[in-house]
Amino acid sequence: MSNLKFQLERVKGAPVSNEEIIADIRRVAELAETKILSQKLYSELGKYDPTTASRRFGSWNQAVKVAELDVANEINYSDERLFENLMLLWEQYGRQPRRAELAKHPSQISQSAYKRRFRTWMNALEQFVAFANSQDIRPPSPSEAASGHRSSHAPSLRLRFRVLKRDNFTCRACGASPALQPGLSLHVDHITPWSLGGETIDENLQTLCEHCNLGKSNAL
Repeated sequence: MSNLKFQLERVKGAPVSNEEIIADIRRVAELAETKILSQKLYSELGKYDPTTASRRFGSWNQAVKVAELDVANEINYSDERLFENLMLLWEQYGRQPRRAELAKHPSQISQSAYKRRFRTWMNALEQFVAFANSQDIRPPSPSEAASGHRSSHAPSLRLRFRVLKRDNFTCRACGASPALQPGLSLHVDHITPWSLGGETIDENLQTLCEHCNLGKSNAL
């Protein structure tokens, strides 16, 4: 007996529901093993014309967002969102990221967004460094202030970058660095624990790798 199975083919021009479109967008993302789905990639692997999704949801990017995926070429990124992505790469590699690395994991934003906003890659890096080096300490929330703290528990993007760069993106306990060990995760840790009154300021923060930070937590 043949193992061939009947498959239903959609009649050209037959109506498709919003739910079917979103389900197929998610299917293609899963098939391609990506969270960033471009219109071009969907055109190659999807069941429906991507312009149908654009009409239904207002734009292709909006359809992708409804599917709870990341857009491949969002236009109006804020400066802080662009800087957050640069910070992600700086932590990943333990050094200044290269332009080509915007096309690789874990980058979530393509080169074109930086070119539109900053015109050149070097200008984007210069603007990021100027942003990150400016003083910024998050004020405490009402509950944090009630405990006597003058700063928020979580360090800001600026503060994280200053501490990591000060420590040369290297664990201060064991010397490990993502520049030498790709994939190594670095944490910005309180020297005097927050629970014991330690503030989230440069002098009370240090860079630790995930292993040393977890070891420190277990020892407390």
